[in-house]
Parts: sequence; structure tokens; C-alpha cells
Amino acid sequence: MRRGEWRMFMPVMLMSLFIGGCGGPATAQEAPAESGGESPSSMEDMSQVSMVVENQEYEAAPGGASTGKKEEFVPYQAPEFLDSAYHEEHAQGKGQVKLDLEHVSEGYIGVWGKSDARLKLQVFIGDMEYRYEVPADGTSAIFPLQEGDGTYTFKALENVESTKYRPLFTVDCEVELKDEFQPFLRPSAYVDYDQDSECVKLAARLAAEEEDALGVVGAVFEYVCDNVVYDKEKAQKVQTTTGYMPVLDDTLRTGKGICFDYASLAAGMLRSQGIPTKMVFGDVSPDDIYHAWNMFYTEETGWVTVKYEVKAGSWNRLDLTFSANGADSSFIGDGSNYLDEKYY
Repeated sequence: MRRGEWRMFMPVMLMSLFIGGCGGPATAQEAPAESGGESPSSMEDMSQVSMVVENQEYEAAPGGASTGKKEEFVPYQAPEFLDSAYHEEHAQGKGQVKLDLEHVSEGYIGVWGKSDARLKLQVFIGDMEYRYEVPADGTSAIFPLQEGDGTYTFKALENVESTKYRPLFTVDCEVELKDEFQPFLRPSAYVDYDQDSECVKLAARLAAEEEDALGVVGAVFEYVCDNVVYDKEKAQKVQTTTGYMPVLDDTLRTGKGICFDYASLAAGMLRSQGIPTKMVFGDVSPDDIYHAWNMFYTEETGWVTVKYEVKAGSWNRLDLTFSANGADSSFIGDGSNYLDEKYY
């Protein structure tokens, strides 16, 4: 029996490991400096959780045998790889910061910065505000347009002293996405990968062993849970680090990470295979942990993970940090203890 078929009938018991606080996107304004989160909890309080994938086509007969005849295996076919890039020829701005707004319908903007001082970009839409650290070394960055259609206002800022910034320019842009999934199918500064990334190659290998998108989600879930452990030392360091961003292939190579790393890695692997995936930041009760997790979209049904049932035609929650490290079920609950704040 293939691994994917085994997963359709058997619960995957996850490792009972240490789980602690989480690292958020550590820009000086976008996330709190204490992005390492709360102090880690004791191993003694942790219990195992399981992932169960339910087969919607074949019922299990007594003893675990299938009552239906399995059709010939046809591997999952990922759609065309969707990239994102900054194009200088389309850029507009003043001196230190330039914006490429040519691809807003595809759910992202490109930003370039060059200054001896820190640079920031504020993004406003409705009552939502996102604040980004712009690289000041002459390199570019990609930021998502994650709030859907509407009028976005972009405000570039340059640091003048301490925490004071001066405005460089402001640009309004009317955004109409090709579809709601565009921002969550492409690389960005928060989920940074390309076709040559090792995590993308790994995702393609895992996907080749599955029949559908839901199977790919399960395979990525299982791989990350089995191969990445929580990095307590890194969580402490990130508390005092400004502008921390995950490097997806480093997380794979070291096999360690904080919640930001888990969520970014999962998002990159799934997006590269054409599965819309959000990286979510917010608070998790009962301990008010500032945390990062994922939500993925699929039209398929039948997969249940740590009490979250996958629903057809809707976004579904995927929390690899807690699942991989055997968090107590009180952290997971029925989803009502998760407070979504920002999407990337």
C-alpha cells in the first residue's frame, strides 16, 4: 500500500515534543519585538495529537480492508508555477523607494529601496494597515495584496531619528484581483521561494505520490511534522531581532524552526504546487500566544486534522507548529480560540 493510501485509513500519531512560543514577522511596527512569544510550556503537559484523512470514496471493511476496487493511480498534476518579481521599468516613486504596481491584479507589489537609513512601507485598505520593512540596500522585495479588491494606499517612509520617520511619497491604487487566491499562490518576502528552491523540489516529489490536492496537503503536513522540530534557542533570539524573515530551505536543512518558519515553509511548499495557502498571524488562547499558522483552500473534502474538519469550498486551518510538537489539545480546540489578525 502506498503511503498516501495508508494515510487515507490510518491516523498519523505525531511526535510528542517540546512546544513553546512563536516568532512573528518581526518588523518594528508590524509585529511586537517579543515575537518569540510566551515562554515554552513544559513537556509534561503535552499530549499527542493525530491527523486523520477520511476516504470519501471507499469505506473500510472490518479488519481495515477496502470494500471497493482501487482505480489506477493517477498522480496529482500541479498547475503552472506562479512567480512574482519586481520590474524596474514599471517602477514609480521618489529617490529612496520605488514601487512596481504593474502586477496588482496578480495580488502583489514590488518594492525597491536604497538609503543609509531604515525604510518602511505602510499599506492601507479600509480599516486594515500593514507595515513592512523595506530593504535599504538596493535590493527589491515582494509584498502581498492580501485584503482583496479595493483602493490601496501605499506610503513610503524614511527614518530620521530614533522611531521617527518622514514621508517620502503616497500613492493610491485601485486593485481588482484576477481571483481571490492570487496573493496566496505566489512568493513574497514572507514566503520566499522560487522554482529552484529545495523546498519546491521536495514538494513536487511529495505531490507526485498523491492523487489530488488534499493528498498533497496531507503529505506536506506529514513531512514537516516528521522532520522539523521547534527551536527554543531561536525563539529567544528572535525576541530581540528586528526584521526577521524565514529562509525556507534553511528550515529544511536544519530541521528546526519557530512558528514563523513552520508556517512559511508549509505555505511555500503548498503554493508551489498550486494550492492556495495563507500564512496567518494572531493570538491563540488560553495563553494568548502570538502565533503563526496556515490556512489552505481546496474544493475537496474528507480530511480532518487536530479537530479541524476540511470543508468543501472554504479556507481550512492548518497548524503545523502545535501538531508537529504534540501540543496539548487545549491549544487547538475547535478553532474558536484562534484570533486571526493578519494574513501574508
